[in-house]
Amino acid sequence: MQALCWVHDDLNEVDVGSYVLKVCGQEEVLQNLKKNNIDESLIYFNSNHCLGSHEHIQNCRKWDAEIKLQLLTLSAMCKNLARTAEDDETPVDLNKHLHQIEKPYKEVMTRHPIEELLDSYHSQVELALRIENQHRAVDQVIRAVRKICSALDGVETPAITESVKKLKRAVNLPRSKSADVTSGKGDPNKSSTRGSLNPENPVQVSMDQLTAAIYDLLRLHGNSGRSSLDWAQSNRNIKEAWTATEQLQFTIFAAHGISSNWVSNYEKYYLVCSLSHNGKDLFKPIQSKKVGTYKNFFYLIKWDELIIFPIQISQLPLESLLHLTLFGILNQSSGSSPDSNKQRKGPEALGKVSLPLFDFKRFLTCGTKLLYLWTSSHITPMPGTIPKKGYVMERIVLQVDFPSPTFDIIYTTPQVDRSIIQQHNLETLGNDIKGKLLDILHKDSSLGLSKEDKAFLWEKRYYCLKHPNCLPKILASAPNWKWVNLAKIYSLLQQWPPLDPLTALELLDLKFADQEVRSQAVTWMEAISDDELTDLLPQFVQALKYEIYLNSSLVRFLLSRALGNIQIAHNLYWLLKDALHDAQFGARYEHVLGALLSVGGKGLREELLKQTKLVQLLGGVAEKVKQASGSARQVVLQRSMERVQSFFLRNKCRLPLNPRLVAKELNIKSCSFFSSNAVPLKVTMVNSDPVGEEINVMFKVGEDLRQDMLALQMIKIMDKIWLKEGLDLRMVISNVSQQAEIEERKITYGMVELVPASDTLRKIQVEYGVTGSFKDKPLAEWLRKYNPSEEEYEKASENFIYSCAGCCVATYVLGICDRHNDNIMLRSTGHMFHIDFGKFLGHAQMFGSFKRDRAPFVLTSDMAYVINGGEKPTIRFQLFVDLCCQAYNLIRKQTNLFLNLLSLMIPSGLPELTSIQDLKYVRDALQPQTTDAEATIFFTRLIESSLGSIATKFNFFIHNLAQLRFSGLPSNDEPILSFSPKTYSFRQDGRIKEVSVFTYHKKYNPDKHYIYVVRILREGQLEPSFVFRTFDEFQELHNKLSIIFPLWKLPGFPNRMVLGRTHIKDVAAKRKIELNSYLQSLMSASTDVAECDLVCTFFHPLLRDEKAEGIARSADAGPFSPTPGQIGGSVKLSVSYRNSTLFIMVMHIKDLVTEDGADPNPYVKTYLLPDPHKTSKRKTKISRKTRNPTFNEMLVYSGYSKETLRQRELQLSVLSAESLRENFFLGGITLPLKDFNLSKETVKWYQLTAATYF
Repeated sequence: MQALCWVHDDLNEVDVGSYVLKVCGQEEVLQNLKKNNIDESLIYFNSNHCLGSHEHIQNCRKWDAEIKLQLLTLSAMCKNLARTAEDDETPVDLNKHLHQIEKPYKEVMTRHPIEELLDSYHSQVELALRIENQHRAVDQVIRAVRKICSALDGVETPAITESVKKLKRAVNLPRSKSADVTSGKGDPNKSSTRGSLNPENPVQVSMDQLTAAIYDLLRLHGNSGRSSLDWAQSNRNIKEAWTATEQLQFTIFAAHGISSNWVSNYEKYYLVCSLSHNGKDLFKPIQSKKVGTYKNFFYLIKWDELIIFPIQISQLPLESLLHLTLFGILNQSSGSSPDSNKQRKGPEALGKVSLPLFDFKRFLTCGTKLLYLWTSSHITPMPGTIPKKGYVMERIVLQVDFPSPTFDIIYTTPQVDRSIIQQHNLETLGNDIKGKLLDILHKDSSLGLSKEDKAFLWEKRYYCLKHPNCLPKILASAPNWKWVNLAKIYSLLQQWPPLDPLTALELLDLKFADQEVRSQAVTWMEAISDDELTDLLPQFVQALKYEIYLNSSLVRFLLSRALGNIQIAHNLYWLLKDALHDAQFGARYEHVLGALLSVGGKGLREELLKQTKLVQLLGGVAEKVKQASGSARQVVLQRSMERVQSFFLRNKCRLPLNPRLVAKELNIKSCSFFSSNAVPLKVTMVNSDPVGEEINVMFKVGEDLRQDMLALQMIKIMDKIWLKEGLDLRMVISNVSQQAEIEERKITYGMVELVPASDTLRKIQVEYGVTGSFKDKPLAEWLRKYNPSEEEYEKASENFIYSCAGCCVATYVLGICDRHNDNIMLRSTGHMFHIDFGKFLGHAQMFGSFKRDRAPFVLTSDMAYVINGGEKPTIRFQLFVDLCCQAYNLIRKQTNLFLNLLSLMIPSGLPELTSIQDLKYVRDALQPQTTDAEATIFFTRLIESSLGSIATKFNFFIHNLAQLRFSGLPSNDEPILSFSPKTYSFRQDGRIKEVSVFTYHKKYNPDKHYIYVVRILREGQLEPSFVFRTFDEFQELHNKLSIIFPLWKLPGFPNRMVLGRTHIKDVAAKRKIELNSYLQSLMSASTDVAECDLVCTFFHPLLRDEKAEGIARSADAGPFSPTPGQIGGSVKLSVSYRNSTLFIMVMHIKDLVTEDGADPNPYVKTYLLPDPHKTSKRKTKISRKTRNPTFNEMLVYSGYSKETLRQRELQLSVLSAESLRENFFLGGITLPLKDFNLSKETVKWYQLTAATYF
């Protein structure tokens, strides 16, 4: 450290480890320190990294900003979030700090109120037994019982129901008649009279029975969440599960706590019972009978039905899950549907609960269970998904009775002989078997494996140990996870080489439920860096849903890493807090959140509480501003921000968006709001660090930002992959975070980082009028305004080229849709970036039945203008194409990573990521089975398609208008031919003196076809003009003439039907003669026909008819002859050989030269010489009007051995395709193939020469 040298002459006398580098303006240190203990490590954000790898340093380099760091001693560092000695001495209580968290569901009754209710009950019982008039007293007893049942989630057992009935009967009997009630089954040991001496009293006996039933319910309620062993007797026999031949069975008794809304809206209810492991059903789901509701104390749904799965307990894997999904059948006569404005058909899923059949001590579930099924007061449309934000979840209780045998069934793990090591050499397999195995191993994921592939892979599993990353495929191919097969699986697992942490992440997905596999995966992931873990935290939080038990390796791993890094602890807190609203797993996340708050320490808890308070205050401001009228909003904003300012008077606060940033007060004068429909706030805060810059964020209310967070997470991971490979695409990735809604406000809040010195493309384009999106220069001139010197502009243009390439690849791979010029931004430094990711994975915004996003990604002509440095293509565009293709191929190599990350987010409740089918877009977009060369060709075609799409500019234009109304044009402007925008007359254009079909030309846009050149000489003109029409356009003219002039005799039109191929030269030559004859007959017809507007419009020049200067010739002059010219330029080729096939990829050509200085229409033609019959000719498509074309096209020569090719030469010619003259030569090369090493790919630029060509 040079800074230390200025203070100390001799560094040997300095303890370098006692100093740290702090980022100016942020609470972040960059010193690489070893984590000696938990207390100290909490103050560090980063460790074990080189300085240049830190995000702050990279951002400074990206913006060409100074890197400002401050040298501090450890003693001067802020340590207010670290654990203290007091924290270490405080007992851990997982529930103690949860009272500070807003819960989206009703609270569970605690011990204290239950004790009060029991005391009240006993008092009423004693009073009823003492007084003479027992009717009223018994009513009070029953009311007390009802309150107890209500407090216990509305559960009313059959014993309580029967005891209440008996008590009512007993109080109505004469006191001498007791025989009918003394035979009840009450337990005298549980007498409610507390020592009564009159057991023959019928009311007292009934009271005893009722009291016994209540205490049974209390025990049932208290034991419902405990292990089966907790109340098992110590002398019970044990039976191992693998020996149990009994079938799995249970009784679904009832659902308690049914709301009155359900009673009025639903006619019948039924349960679907399913048994799953690894996310797949072990047996066909079983449906219960359909029943209505009953009313005792409360409404309940009573089935009392025995369910039997025809599967032996010995066949059940340890992690088997029983799923119970409740469905309701709508009452068709009810007009008060929960969503009455929608027509609902069929049953509705009301909620779902899952139960592990074996508890965390591995005992099989037995006895009566109360299972809590979380639902929403507004019905959730699908089970297990997150309910609509803002609705408090309610729970109903399913009472399920499992058998209670005289013995306990325990699941024991089979023993694995670790001394046996199996490993087979892949090279010993036959070529066919080896090739088949390698093909399977190289597939991007296990999703596409057939049953035969899986069986083959499992059989050959020990040949794969030198391909460690294929373990997920092999485990997914295991025939089953029954006890008898586990020894083979565990034996393989213990021999397997360690996996890379990102590969091991796949083993936390739904399809791997086995505890040993998940535990081993977590062990391998211990090596993951803090930065990587921070990036992947959303996936880890979702993976908690697939843990069978809370006390798992994954939970312990996350808590441990959160203790060592503030960023991880902070992000984990907000992710868990948002996940509390998950209808099925919210209670689980509450337990993990309680553990995090408990172990994090007092300082961290207080900081998170301040952040939560800040979010609440800003949320209140945002709602007031949104509700205010437009003119009053700024006044409301300024006044409401005073309350937030008073918060800062008492506190400094880290941002929920980024805990590195600490704010000390608001800059109220700079706060404002955006004019979009959601009316988000712009919040400006003063940095607590005196040398720090002002903090600007957007605060949103009522928007779900989780999809934005996921899209930006994927783009950030892409950028890190590119940077790791040395490709810096200058990506701008803003931070986005969502804060769980406050229960009272019932609204979601979120923060978005504002990128300084940036504007939307719309704002830039509309400076040039509403049609600015159709112009080419706005972006370039905007950049020139902020970068006036040539050096600054070139740097900004370079940033634009690189960042635009990254955006094109990222948005295509992720299928980002709804792209318009208000969600694409440009920074003054030239960095382009996207915002607002409400549509992704190919879910396009629709206009009726049409997709709004027609192009693969956004690449418009004004962007190309900046890339090329002008209107014409330059080698800068070739750089752009190469960057895109390189970035695309680097991401393709990580296909499995992105599929795994997205797969883990499926249960998160995102609207456009709900099943594995939604991943098909990404897999198809990444083309995982193609070679890099094929992918390069593919993406080049996407660039061409996007750049040629007018739909994107049209979308921009529509977005520029507040409202676009299409009105009819005047009749004289109405187009009467599909290819002409308007209607023309001879009064405008002049009468035609001569017309003929001059020649024809072959075209390749988009497919191969012929176009006919029509020579027109008008009266008063000395030189003819030329228009270009296809055969189909001639036919359209004839068809419409036949409609307009049905009574006139029109000349016969050539027959469209042709035997064989239509797009060949002979057909074109024949049609030229026929069309010429047709035109002569047409123009000789009556002037009513020959001079009608339809004919005039057909011959009127279009934009495409504009040709280069000097092409007009008389009809008998014949085609032009070749024009010799200077030779110049270079061609970039990729030459490779595999499977007896030579691959020539024509990539780019630069700096072509022509005689007359006009831009040529270049294409490439190749031969393998000698070739006397010209059978080896290959050609690329034509690139129009450019000296620097990009082709990226593959020319393939199949069936050639290496020996044959060594005797051949590759002749390559570059020619310009001309419309009215012969194609002319631009340059060529001849390459002897013996000079190439065909065992590897050769990529090289070659200088064009005046070589002879065919």
